[in-house]
Amino acid sequence: MSVPARAGLAALLVAAATVASAQAFPAKPIRIIIPFAPGGATDVVFRMMGPRLTEQFGQPMVIENRPGGSTVIGMEQVARAAPDGYTLGVANLTFGLNPSLLPKLPYNTERDFAPVSLTAIVPLVLTVHPSLPVRSVKELIALARAKPGALNYASSGIASATHMASALFAHQAGIRMVHVPFTGGGPALTSALGGHVEVYVGSVPALVPHLKARKLIALGITTATRDPAIPEVPTIAEAGLPGYESREW
Repeated sequence: MSVPARAGLAALLVAAATVASAQAFPAKPIRIIIPFAPGGATDVVFRMMGPRLTEQFGQPMVIENRPGGSTVIGMEQVARAAPDGYTLGVANLTFGLNPSLLPKLPYNTERDFAPVSLTAIVPLVLTVHPSLPVRSVKELIALARAKPGALNYASSGIASATHMASALFAHQAGIRMVHVPFTGGGPALTSALGGHVEVYVGSVPALVPHLKARKLIALGITTATRDPAIPEVPTIAEAGLPGYESREW
């Protein structure tokens, strides 16, 4: 997670350390801006953390989803927030990649934001819609090679972790699939569940219920080791693409 030094968690931590005797902060709810639509990995993680943060600080954590622009819309709001410690921002891999991919940003990622802590490393899982006649990584690669450009894959946005993981998979496998970006993991997942795209790499926490219901078929975990939530699913590396590894933070 990254937040502005003047308006985010860095200010909050400093204030908490200095106002402990005065008990003046926080005196009102704290806003957490998530630059993705509801339902994705980042949203799920922070909605799980919200109650614990509320308990710790004694004030409600109000989550606001501000998707769009590859996180730029939401993070610009964080950068422009009043420097009072009541607005926090959440960033992931996309935020780190944007300076290299987007020519003009409405903020300076080095000057306007300060990294505070790594809140989570989220494993991703490669899935396909049940209607697709593949049940393994090797079968997916074989089908994609036989039909170049015929398969579509969803992502939570351009330069998102799901986009990068999917693009890396296609590159290492030597296949060509069509990228269909959305404004967050929630809309991307909805498209995958509806069969509008054949392939989707999403976060394990968000996808587990759908995998258990067989609404999506898991082919492989993107990390180097299997995930304890779905231990029966092999890693992509062991399932047919040696050397592959990707994760979301």
